[in-house]
Amino acid sequence: MDNRSEVREFLTTRRARLTPRHVGLPAGTDRRVPGLRRSEVAILADLSIEYYTRLERGNLAGASDQVLDALARALRLDDAERSHLFDLARAAGNAPSPRPRRRSSRAWTVRPGLQMALDAVTTGPAFVRNGRMDILAANRLGYAFYADVFATAERPGNLARFAFLDLERSQRFYPDWEPAADVCVAILRTEAGRDPHDRGLHDLIGELSTRSAEFRTRWAAHNVRHHGTGSKDFHHDVVGALTLSYEGMELTAEPGLSFLIYTAEPGSESEERLRLLASWAAAQDLPGHPALPPERGGVSGAGARRDH
Repeated sequence: MDNRSEVREFLTTRRARLTPRHVGLPAGTDRRVPGLRRSEVAILADLSIEYYTRLERGNLAGASDQVLDALARALRLDDAERSHLFDLARAAGNAPSPRPRRRSSRAWTVRPGLQMALDAVTTGPAFVRNGRMDILAANRLGYAFYADVFATAERPGNLARFAFLDLERSQRFYPDWEPAADVCVAILRTEAGRDPHDRGLHDLIGELSTRSAEFRTRWAAHNVRHHGTGSKDFHHDVVGALTLSYEGMELTAEPGLSFLIYTAEPGSESEERLRLLASWAAAQDLPGHPALPPERGGVSGAGARRDH
């Protein structure tokens, strides 16, 4: 990716969302730009207008941590945005990322111990994904939960392709599709900042940009996000509506991979529906293994649907 372009668009979009009122400056008159002027950001960051203009034009190389911190404060960046700014600066200076990147000529395979950890989670979907949103491994309930993602022969199943290129199923699966799509793109944008040399990520972004106007619009917003905990609503074709909490953990032994678990409130209808989904998965003999056969991955066949 073009680092200068990424920096320029990120800083421009962050500046455009702020107004003088947000930062305690007088609004004045004759404002011809959305949001703050460059001169106003420079004042807030205690930088010269010439230096800030240079930064916003995409030249972050050589910017100190103190300058980046001042810029983050001036633009009211949250933790994810601040980290993204530092990632962009590291890429501009060709400095190595603080998170080691996995580089291997071999296809990734799940370690037996990691698969056993996934399989030990029996009351909720558990899975491992990378920053490109590929589902690399899961427990049995995880494969059942994401049955629609695995309904095609493409492996690994990818949550971004599902969200934007399989709209009929994804908009049914995510009742609140718009915010779910926003989060999906923000995760990809964050990963692009962390690892700008990831060829697979470049290819995925190019594919989604070409094939989905919904993706293009969100990608142009340059929003980023740390996705570690929260709650989501889903609609599964087999068991119906689910409200689940999720927790995500970075895998120390596998830099760049996340271990995520969905759980339901004890005693809730969602908990009961997860039990029904587990029973369905056992009847379908879905394995907790990344080599899930395509014909077993989708919600299909006799008895696949239930009304709830």
